[in-house]
Amino acid sequence: MADGAPPPLPSRRSLRGLDWFIFFLADVQTGFGPFVSVYLTSQHWTQVDIGLVLTVGGLTALAGQIPGGALVDAARSERFVAGVSVALIGVSALALAVWTIFPVVLAAQILHSLGSCVLGPAIAAISLGLVGYRAIGARLGRNACFASIGNGIAAAGMGACGYLISNRAVFFVTVALCLPALLALRRIRDDEINPERAHGGKAVPHPGEPWIAFIGLLRNGALIVFACCIVLFQLANAPMLSLMSSVVTMRSSQWATVLVAACIVVPQVVVACLSPWVGWKAQLWGRRPLLLIGFAALPLRGLLFALTSDPYLLVAVQVLDGISAAVLAVMVPLIIADATRGTGHFNLAQGIVGTAVGLGASFSTTLAGYVSDHCGSSCAFFGMSGVAAAGFLLALVLMPETRRQDECSMAEL
Repeated sequence: MADGAPPPLPSRRSLRGLDWFIFFLADVQTGFGPFVSVYLTSQHWTQVDIGLVLTVGGLTALAGQIPGGALVDAARSERFVAGVSVALIGVSALALAVWTIFPVVLAAQILHSLGSCVLGPAIAAISLGLVGYRAIGARLGRNACFASIGNGIAAAGMGACGYLISNRAVFFVTVALCLPALLALRRIRDDEINPERAHGGKAVPHPGEPWIAFIGLLRNGALIVFACCIVLFQLANAPMLSLMSSVVTMRSSQWATVLVAACIVVPQVVVACLSPWVGWKAQLWGRRPLLLIGFAALPLRGLLFALTSDPYLLVAVQVLDGISAAVLAVMVPLIIADATRGTGHFNLAQGIVGTAVGLGASFSTTLAGYVSDHCGSSCAFFGMSGVAAAGFLLALVLMPETRRQDECSMAEL
């Protein structure tokens, strides 16, 4: 949208279609969480084989971040790309449910990872294409809210389904949920998704070779500083819940499952309640103050985990995880949109930052486990808190405010 142009006015049908698409997509993606390990274990798979297919899936997701973002930038219809991705995930869930032989499960994990690489950038592109830059903060907050609600409901529903019916049924439910997700996506009017806005300011097809665009983004100071901050955040954040779950199990084995479940649910509730507010305030306050709040919550969480022995207080500390998650769910695509405005490569930049997130998360779990085994869990939590504090200081010193001065708040869409 050119400066001074009237703001976009997407229809209620398209906006509600995006709401429900995100909700059902969160339901679909939940089936590929811990349920995969539970299901394959029940099928008498060895932990080595389970670990191998999960590792291949993770590496595929990591390698596909940048190509996935570039694909969305090159697409003429983000809605079509999102629909194909959902279909791929549905096929992979069906394959898991029907054939539990190693080659099929491995292929299903790869398909799921490839589809997921595209969905994140596609949703952000559809959102930006629909509402424009002036309302994107509020829209991203709404997206995070519906995703969190979908995750919570799906986790409970699929857990009950696996307990009452069978672990295999979880994946048939996942396939079934692809249908309402696609129907909701169909309600979004393709002609209301402005391709120029959706790709960061240039009409498709984009000029220049992909590598030229990639190198150009690597010269974007705000984007690179933000990616470095995110790497430090993920180095500290990714292993924190799993390590804390182990501590809870050792201290209160009888209630460990319930307490760990509560540790997962509490942040989801906080994200659902807080993310719309974060999106709204991002237009009023700017991005930087909220980003610093989200980054500051993580070192405090690590310190409290290191100093707290009561397992029930550990659950309460997870409120801080919800604060960080709510802020980052909105700020990551929002700051990327700001930093790449006018480049035409918003979604490629999402892939670059997504790769940084994956790299930080990949190395951190092994590192934290090593420190915990050799020095104790408290030392590991102190170490993660220190890394998180470094990320906060980097953002405090080097991260600029990316909101344009002429941007003003709009009513939440």
